[in-house]
Amino acid sequence: MPSSKNPPTEMRDTMKLLEIIEPDFSFADERGLLVQIAHKDVAQVNAVFTKKGAVRGNLHYHKQAAETFYILTGKVRVTLVLGDEREEAVFAAGDAFRIPPNVKHTFDYLEDTYLVGLYSARVELPDGTKDIYT
Repeated sequence: MPSSKNPPTEMRDTMKLLEIIEPDFSFADERGLLVQIAHKDVAQVNAVFTKKGAVRGNLHYHKQAAETFYILTGKVRVTLVLGDEREEAVFAAGDAFRIPPNVKHTFDYLEDTYLVGLYSARVELPDGTKDIYT
């Protein structure tokens, strides 16, 4: 079962292209764990399972949507690019982070991983196009 934890200080202090976040609320007792990832500004929610060794994203970005991710189980390396800046970070169960619009990103799955993705704006636009760019 995932546990809410703080990413290492050095990661929080050095990441410029994404924001390490704390869930809004968490509660644990003998029954298990409840983690509230967000309670406002969410237009779309995706639950994703990806097998170890797979890659998702292929350096895409969104012009409108900020993405918030919460890792339920597993481990993923996230690569971020904005202009000449490039960063990588590894996230595991209990970690949460937000990628702002216009930051290119790719996820390399280091373990079988379940995660939840929350979007500030819908990826599917009213005109039938998608807010996904490479």
